[in-house]
Amino acid sequence: MMPPVGPTAILPGARLGVMGGGQLGAMFAMAARRMGYRVEALSDVADCPAARHSDTLHVVAYDDARSLQRIAAGLDAVTFEFENVPVHAALAMASVSPLRPSPEVLATTQDRGREKAFLVEHGFGCAPHRLVHDRDMLREAVEEIGLPAVLKTASFGYDGKGQRRIERAEDVDAAWDSLGPQSCLLEGWIEFDSEISVVAARGADGSTAVYEPSRNLHARHILDVSTMPAGLPATVIAEARRMAIGIIEALGLVGVACVEFFLTSDGRLLVNEIAPRPHNSGHLTIEACETSQFEQQVRALCGLPLGSTRQIAPAAMANLLGDCWSGAEPDWAAALAMPGVSLHLYGKSEPRPGRKMGHLTAVAETVDQALANVILARDRLCRRTP
Repeated sequence: MMPPVGPTAILPGARLGVMGGGQLGAMFAMAARRMGYRVEALSDVADCPAARHSDTLHVVAYDDARSLQRIAAGLDAVTFEFENVPVHAALAMASVSPLRPSPEVLATTQDRGREKAFLVEHGFGCAPHRLVHDRDMLREAVEEIGLPAVLKTASFGYDGKGQRRIERAEDVDAAWDSLGPQSCLLEGWIEFDSEISVVAARGADGSTAVYEPSRNLHARHILDVSTMPAGLPATVIAEARRMAIGIIEALGLVGVACVEFFLTSDGRLLVNEIAPRPHNSGHLTIEACETSQFEQQVRALCGLPLGSTRQIAPAAMANLLGDCWSGAEPDWAAALAMPGVSLHLYGKSEPRPGRKMGHLTAVAETVDQALANVILARDRLCRRTP
């Protein structure tokens, strides 16, 4: 029996807002419009992927609380595609329209210090860490935590940006000079066997849904390839799913979030980061699962029943960076000749090295075959094979 739709559900035909104009906003807009909603994107630039898939684009500064509040007043609900929205602006929007996840969730997850404090308070394992505000505090933290360690800016870091690894005591000053003076977090270096991520959703009624964990491989600090299922012991998978649900429940999150974990050599799961939104590693849910992470975001935002997260085929996803465009046009036909391969381009106007321009997803009978196919498809697309 299907769960009933609540009296406060926001039904198709309503106007939904998404803060941010990147590819996550674009894919949210595509899912929402397919379900019959009208979408208005709020971006600080006009030439953005979400503009191509939304009914309306508002070009507005993310810290312009008054303008954001005025726009939100004309919307039935608002979500976001990235967590670096100033909290005062989020509060202004939430005062006139449902904002999911809430400003309180944003405040916790957009600052590494607050995020780590939340994890410790609620008993979720993470790397040893210390918040530092100046050079002397950093030296003291290094003495306490030891080396190697990673110095990270407390906020506004992603894809390896705002991070410096410290190998030796002589590297401390250079690390601080490159990231300070601002609040930073020093984390002890974790020797891990695998990095996995879990996308989970929580509805306004408290219901939850969790996807299979994916195993992630990085290159140059940027997610390179994700595979689902992760191919890890059932006990590890069950614990990752349990922890992800526990985290979004403790946050009181309504929406979709991704929890990234390190799996240590002795079998422990340590939380690396929480992203209160759909995630790059979850893109393969579009082809691999009954409900994509983006449709799930729409459902949670609108107070509708959460969709099934059942995986219908093993899958692998490979990011396409701007490097693929260097020297020659990518060989689209060669990539799409591969069985089970789907192409997603984000509509960004300028390919640059390290910039995410799109991704490929492959589905196959086994996850190993999906991984082999997606890597070969990308190699052919980027003209890396004869």
